[in-house]
Amino acid sequence: MIETLTATQWLIISLCAICIGMSKTGVQGMTMLVIPFMAMSFGAKESTGVILPMLCMADIIAVSYYKRVADWKTVARLLPTAVLGFFVAIAVDKFIPAGQFRKLMGWTLAGALLVMFWGEFFGKDNKWMKKWWFSALFGLLGGFTTMIGNAASPVMAIYLLSMRKDKMSYVGTNAWFFLMVNLLKLPLQIFVWKNISWGSLALDATMLPVILLGAFIGIKIVKWLPEKAFRIFVETVTVIAVVMMLVS
Repeated sequence: MIETLTATQWLIISLCAICIGMSKTGVQGMTMLVIPFMAMSFGAKESTGVILPMLCMADIIAVSYYKRVADWKTVARLLPTAVLGFFVAIAVDKFIPAGQFRKLMGWTLAGALLVMFWGEFFGKDNKWMKKWWFSALFGLLGGFTTMIGNAASPVMAIYLLSMRKDKMSYVGTNAWFFLMVNLLKLPLQIFVWKNISWGSLALDATMLPVILLGAFIGIKIVKWLPEKAFRIFVETVTVIAVVMMLVS
């Protein structure tokens, strides 16, 4: 795979690696910019196999830094239905042609976006956000979207913001959840969808220094970014990503 990449593809994957590193260490939403650009460069479904190992590397970096601030109870509530979401995505994949894969990703993110704004304007005092089924629903949606196209960042952003996590707890919990989810996804991507190969893994390995650079930048930014600006940034990047997925 490495030998066949064009200069444009190298530039895109390098920029995406920086964004992945930044996103995992706190600049939430940057992964949403990665998905459409990687899909346009490598193919919507094929790009998920290139992105996933990079996400795993960035997750390991993130949990190494934020390991003491994770809310383990939140992670435990989300994981069971997230795994169920994997298999829902696999079942749906059998009925969706490759050409429509990107549209599915876009509409899935559009649904998550609507929930985000609903929570912003109407969900501030809703006790139902503390119910077990609320966590189960977001775990299922998170598992589905991450399996479809590594696109669960806005889903988890909506959920964790609705739980009123402080900034550091938010980032640490998010990092641990995605490390576990992404490691669980690897066998399915390799043996079921067969879109991870030795060639794609070699390409991912070349991106490790770039991911580390992005992670360092993300750590610095999250320390500086106020809570309100943090929320506005996530919402803005998510809107841009959804529009790109639907119109490209």
